Amino acid sequence: MDKNINKFIYDRHSNIIFSLNGSRVKEFKFHNKMLTLRLDTLFRYIDNEEREYTGEVCFKDCDLSLCSMLIFNKTLGKGRFTGNSISLKEFMEVHKNSEFEIITEGYFQNSTTYSGWLWEDGKNTVSAIMYIWNSGDMEYCVYKGEEDILGV
Repeated sequence: MDKNINKFIYDRHSNIIFSLNGSRVKEFKFHNKMLTLRLDTLFRYIDNEEREYTGEVCFKDCDLSLCSMLIFNKTLGKGRFTGNSISLKEFMEVHKNSEFEIITEGYFQNSTTYSGWLWEDGKNTVSAIMYIWNSGDMEYCVYKGEEDILGV
C-alpha cells in the first residue's frame, strides 16, 4: 500500500463517500486490470461543510472491453447534436492530453456512469459520457497531507 495515500472503499450498498461533481479527470491509467482516474478535486461533506481533496478513483478488476466513451460534437442543450462511441481504451490513446470534467455521476452495482464535458486544447468543449464496468472494489484514494481534515 502506498504510504502517501489514504484509501476509502466505496460500499455499493451505501451512500457515496466523495462527490466528483465538478472534478476534472487529469489522467487515465490502466494497469493490472485496475483503471485509475487522477482527479484535480474530490469533494466531501463533513460537519456541515464541503471540503476539497486531491486524489484518484481506482476501479479494481476493470474490463476495458466493457468500458466506453460517448463523445458528442458540441455541449448538450446547444441544438441538434451527433456523436461517436469509442472504447475507453481507444479514448485513452487518442485523447491522452484531454481533461474530462464530471458534471453528473451514477453508480449501480458494477457499473459507473460519468457525464460531463471534454476539454482539449485548440478544440471546442463538447459533452461526453463515460461508462465504466468493474467487478472489484471502487476506491477513493486521497493524497496524504490532507488527512487532518479527513479526520483520519
